[in-house]
Amino acid sequence: MVVLDSGGLTRLSERSRQAAALIEALATEGLWPPRVPTPVLVESLRGDPGKDALVNRFLKTCDVVEEIPEALARRAALFRTRARTGSAVDAIVVAVAEPGGLVLTSDKGDLRALAGHARDVRVEPI
Repeated sequence: MVVLDSGGLTRLSERSRQAAALIEALATEGLWPPRVPTPVLVESLRGDPGKDALVNRFLKTCDVVEEIPEALARRAALFRTRARTGSAVDAIVVAVAEPGGLVLTSDKGDLRALAGHARDVRVEPI
C-alpha cells in the first residue's frame, strides 16, 4: 500500500510527466490507489475551489481514509513520542501505512524518524 502525506499528494496531483509516470508505475506494481488520511487534506487544501481544483480532482482517484480510530491515533502518538519529532499529521500518515506500507513525501526527514518506530514502513521522497 502507498500512503501520501501533503507533499506527496501535492506532487502527484500536478499535471506533469513525472507525476503521470510515477502514477503509472505504482498502478503497474499494484500499489494504486494510494491512501490519503483526511488530516492530510488540512495541510494540502486552501479552501478555495479554484486553487484546490487539481488536488480535488486527484483525490477522486485515491482511497481517502476518513476515520482515524482511537488505536491508530494512540499508535501515531507513540511514534511522535519515541521519534521526538514530526507533526501529528505526519505520525498519522505513518500509522496508516503500518504494516508494510510505503509513504511518499517531499519531506522525508521527520517521516523517516517516525517510521523508524513503526512496523515495516518505508519512506521515499517524491
